[in-house]
Formats: sequence, structure tokens, C-alpha cells
Amino acid sequence: MDLTDEMLTEISYVNISKYRTKVIKSLEESPKIPSVIARDSGIRTNHISKVLGELKEHELVECINPEVRKGRLYRLTETGEEVVKNLEKK
Repeated sequence: MDLTDEMLTEISYVNISKYRTKVIKSLEESPKIPSVIARDSGIRTNHISKVLGELKEHELVECINPEVRKGRLYRLTETGEEVVKNLEKK
């Protein structure tokens, strides 16, 4: 399967950051709250929020329940899932 330039750009965007890579891989199995992502990836929670914000701007993750203050659940978008699949190959 040929990857579009857009997809390659997103893959490299995630790849250049260890934090983005760990967060996106943590979300691969199932939606999670930031504290669980932090525990899974070994990244401090205060960094998780920033990384999730960056990934959200790139439409790689989405918040399932944005109306709640605590316990927000994040999951990969379709694009995010494609990026994760292609990170494995690298």
C-alpha cells in the first residue's frame, strides 16, 4: 500500500518525538484516561496533557467525553490508527 504524503508527514511528526510515539502506541489497544497513558508509557502526567493536545491538533487522537473535567477518555482517530500501524514497520 502506498502511503500518501500527508500520511508520511504525520508518521514522521509522531516518530520525531519519543513522547508522541509512546502516547500513540499506548492508545493502540483501547481508549484511556491520561493517568493510565502516563503509567503505561512511563511519561509524567503533566507531559501527557501537552502531548495529547499536540496529537489532537493533528487529528490523531480524540477525546470521547470532552464535557467532563476529570477522567477524559482519549482514543485514536482513523488517521491515528493508520499512523500506529505504520510506526510498527519503521
